[in-house]
Amino acid sequence: MTFKRPYSAGLAALAVGLFAATAAYAEPTVNKGDNAWMLTSTVLVLLMTIPGLALFYGGLVRSKNMLSVLMQVFYTVCMVTVLWALYGYSLAFTGGSDFIGGFSKAFLMGVTTDSKAATFSVDANISELVYVCFQMTFAAITPALIVGAFAERMKFSAIALFIPLWVTLIYFPIAHMVWYWAGPDAISDAVKALAAAADGAAKTAAQAKLDEVNADAGWVFKKGAIDFAGGTVVHINAGIAGLVGALLIGKRTGYGKDLMAPHSLTMTMIGASLLWVGWFGFNAGSNLEANGGAALAMTNSFVATAAAALSWMFAEWIVKGHPSVLGALSGAVAGLVAVTPAAGYSGPMGAIVLGLVVGVVCLFFCTVVKNALGYDDSLDVFGVHCIGGIVGALGTGILVNPALGGTGIMDYTAGKIADYDFVAQMTSQVWGVCTTLVWSGIGSAVLYKVVDVIVGLRVNVETEREGLDVTEHTERAYNM
Repeated sequence: MTFKRPYSAGLAALAVGLFAATAAYAEPTVNKGDNAWMLTSTVLVLLMTIPGLALFYGGLVRSKNMLSVLMQVFYTVCMVTVLWALYGYSLAFTGGSDFIGGFSKAFLMGVTTDSKAATFSVDANISELVYVCFQMTFAAITPALIVGAFAERMKFSAIALFIPLWVTLIYFPIAHMVWYWAGPDAISDAVKALAAAADGAAKTAAQAKLDEVNADAGWVFKKGAIDFAGGTVVHINAGIAGLVGALLIGKRTGYGKDLMAPHSLTMTMIGASLLWVGWFGFNAGSNLEANGGAALAMTNSFVATAAAALSWMFAEWIVKGHPSVLGALSGAVAGLVAVTPAAGYSGPMGAIVLGLVVGVVCLFFCTVVKNALGYDDSLDVFGVHCIGGIVGALGTGILVNPALGGTGIMDYTAGKIADYDFVAQMTSQVWGVCTTLVWSGIGSAVLYKVVDVIVGLRVNVETEREGLDVTEHTERAYNM
């Protein structure tokens, strides 16, 4: 088996299977209920991107750039979907090195209607094609998030080139580093073999095999960092790439002087609501099984989101003297971002606290910090996704503590929940955050420069003033 993320909730009974050395090996079966849930979750994540993210972003720009944003998001989904099937899945979720997989499943070789993907329970599998599609939607939404940072001023030709380069050289390696591991079945088999070894030589060989299986994982995974549904892989990854792009491309013409208010907060409200609905597939679906763990992730995705929306709204009300619809919506998205890495690890009360914290922190970065530094992150991709992702990733290291209502982290080799060590876990989380920031930040800067040399990043001033809908696509969002 290839794959995935460590997950602990509801797996205490795994110890029995791990140490049942005398039990005959049975071919893992596909659970139809889990399969049905993952099919549903996959469609929900697509809903997050198109139409959810597209409408959320589209409503926030000026009317003359509405179609350009919709096109950028839709193009990204289509391009990444094809690349994922050609080689992305193989690079992310097969063995190879600590930093990238191989091409053993390029063109989906060996992935059939009968092949299986591991979940987080021994001998409980889903159809591999379902897992391919589920992870495909994650790969598609991540670069789509980036376009909000430089909305209203980047050439479509530049985006058309940047997206395939970015997912290939940034997203696929990060996904491999954070989420790739041999899986519970491989560890279980190795543990059983070790327990059944009869003499010293056999035990030595079995132990070597177990060590090999445990070593078959990504760089960040082996550092012990936990990321349930993409705090690092999706949000920090996209957020820092967006900031780098905004800085390199420069501010919009008239930024800080001309009114650049959202043209349709109604559209933004619809998009944000679709994001919240779709996010249940994102977070609860990342459990890969329709069990109590999915229920926990769903619960946390409810309460953290609501808490963050209220936190941002009331903080803004106190500071500015009025609550805004955009503030509440932004807070909700920040809450979803922060709870993403923690969804399956935190208890519900911890998720509420996380939401309350991230709402205020992201408001501070999207207003005070952004204004102080003067950068033009058009739709606050950095302030919400990168900062929210960092708060969530670090918060996960705290909230996973069983003493705080968390699930703890499953040690598949020992067959039990591992003892919680605050310093060790937070060190691991910092490794995950910093690796993503460095890889995506530096790598994205290089890619922007390459694209700039080949096709140029930015439209000219006249094109920008007229609007990208007409100049880039010869269409208008509204003909009245």
